[in-house]
Amino acid sequence: MQDLMPIFVSMGDPGGIGAEITLKAWQQRHSHYLPPFLLHHDLDYLTALIKNFGWNIPLAPISHPSQAPTHFASALPVLPIGTQLKLALGRAQRDLAGIIATSIKTGVDFCQSQQVAALVTNPIHKFSMLQGGFAHAGHTEYLGALCRQKPIMLLANDHIRVVPFTGHLALADVSTRITIPALQEFLRRLHSVIQRQLSILQPRIALCGLNPHAGEDGALGTEEQSIIIPALAALHAEGIAIQGPLSADTAFYPEARKNYDVIVGMYHDQVLIPVKTIDFWRSVNITLGLGIVRTSPDHGTAFDIAARGIARPDSMIAAIQAAAKLQA
Repeated sequence: MQDLMPIFVSMGDPGGIGAEITLKAWQQRHSHYLPPFLLHHDLDYLTALIKNFGWNIPLAPISHPSQAPTHFASALPVLPIGTQLKLALGRAQRDLAGIIATSIKTGVDFCQSQQVAALVTNPIHKFSMLQGGFAHAGHTEYLGALCRQKPIMLLANDHIRVVPFTGHLALADVSTRITIPALQEFLRRLHSVIQRQLSILQPRIALCGLNPHAGEDGALGTEEQSIIIPALAALHAEGIAIQGPLSADTAFYPEARKNYDVIVGMYHDQVLIPVKTIDFWRSVNITLGLGIVRTSPDHGTAFDIAARGIARPDSMIAAIQAAAKLQA
């Protein structure tokens, strides 16, 4: 049943490169063996975008996701958003925050009613969304609210998988979130969703310390000794395989990371910098623990190149491929 359902691609910020990379992904559907997907967007906007860049990409308007597989071989299926947009590339429009959020919610609704196989979200511009009344720090937090779950952000490519313990949070606030109960609850959930969604029955998880050199036995910080080590001891007693706390500056080189299925960092950039450095173009953002499958290209709206038509679709292609493989 799931193999017959298309993947839902949300519109993202229309001023960015989301529509462009989705159109280009459809163009490369055969060479990358992509499953059927649809784009939730304004048909006239997409037509104007295609004309603007002189592309030859056919579109197929549909009224329901079930129609997408029939059209996918010959045209990109487009489910209209019901609002007409003006072609305005390279800049955010905060008045569109509600429309962008509705597109994400529509994808979630179709996933939950099992009318699409997965949700792939195009990039949004967080600051303009907040200015437009969006009440969440980003996609992950919004999806968690919609699904009434505690989401886990996993970033992955063919070489590495990483998870930040704290996500879109100011660095000054990170240490206040690291407690024994919070860390244990998070790692238990991570272990469980890796088993379920990634089909890794005995996950090998590595955990980075917060401080340089994982605290250097307390000389460079005490969180490792007072919080992280006691938290892991209890998890080890439960049979959960987690190594750490590791010094983050030596956790990501090839010989080290081959020993782990997932590396967990204490904060956002501690793990996102390595994963994007190792393979920027093929990295994918995966939200675990939602009860649905959700992936996203691991880059932003790229307003600086949106009007040039030169965006690479690699991460979108990888996100669609990853969505097709994941279990809910």
